[in-house]
Amino acid sequence: METFFVIPEDQHNAVVEAAFKKRGFSAMEARAASKMAAAATCHGNRTHNAIKALHLDHLFGSGNGGCVPGARIERIPTPFKAVEVWDAHKKLGQATALAAIERAIKLADKYGTGTIAVDNAFHYLWGGGYVLEAAKRGYIAYTCCTAALTEVVPLGGKYPTLGTNPHSWGLPTADALGYPLVIDWATSVVAMGRVQQLAREGGTLPPNAAVDADGNPTTDPAKAVSLLPFGAHKGYGLSLVNELYAAFIGGSLPTLRCRAPVENEKQTPAFYFQVIHPESLASGKFAFGRTQEENVKAVLADIFGHGNEGCTLPGQIEARAASRSRENGGLLFSEAEVSALNEIAREAGRRAWKLEDLRIAK
Repeated sequence: METFFVIPEDQHNAVVEAAFKKRGFSAMEARAASKMAAAATCHGNRTHNAIKALHLDHLFGSGNGGCVPGARIERIPTPFKAVEVWDAHKKLGQATALAAIERAIKLADKYGTGTIAVDNAFHYLWGGGYVLEAAKRGYIAYTCCTAALTEVVPLGGKYPTLGTNPHSWGLPTADALGYPLVIDWATSVVAMGRVQQLAREGGTLPPNAAVDADGNPTTDPAKAVSLLPFGAHKGYGLSLVNELYAAFIGGSLPTLRCRAPVENEKQTPAFYFQVIHPESLASGKFAFGRTQEENVKAVLADIFGHGNEGCTLPGQIEARAASRSRENGGLLFSEAEVSALNEIAREAGRRAWKLEDLRIAK
């Protein structure tokens, strides 16, 4: 098993917040960034942590005009009471997305469902973290967004015109399973963050996940230039959904997104959030007079009965990772990740961590 070192969450968050503040972000934005980075790490998501967040900001964000520190969200008038449309004006994605999921929850409390469409956004990183937050509080939630870059080749094509374009669902199953179900994936075989992680740690890619500069399949993360959709037409279709949701919201041309400025083009990602209050879906006609909650539990028991008791459930791995983090009293990082975090600490003017001073995770 890989060795992980324990960094207390408050220390991690202080460094991440300091790094974002140094780049001009407000205290609220910095807190949102550190909160989501910590949540990703706590739940075992190593591709959308603070290292990725600050790297993304460096490449396409505050230093290049793709993200505007301190930007204010504009609510665009719409006649639909359960739907809000926002212009984020390139505000930090994590701060925008946290505000959006909170607002969608409030709309769902009032109308049974709440939808927030966000134009002119900056990438929010781990979509699963937002729907997990809603699911923990008893709501059904969904989000999708367009990735920062088009890195995925469409089925039968040769040029990357799609993003890795994640879909994320969260369902309130804590009473039935002990944790919420979270279904969260990029629509490519692997996320580009995973490619970067494997390159950093000397790993290899699975077959048929990426192609090199000449369009040939490669398992070398250092040579991977473009990615392939998972499940052929299935991943391709799901990736296309994100691009079209963005198109309906106000998104610009995918291949120009986060690239060099083009006159009159917006070149920004778009977000979509939907939260549903479970009671708004209930027919009340559950077999044997079961409650909605009892019915969900019975359905899950049927799916994972009949000899399927050993199956892994979506969200189970994340729940185990979170439990391990809690047991170790902090966030778990590999040696390579500690080294990357130390670069962030130095940028923020904070003291770097020494491996010999950190506990090794159990």
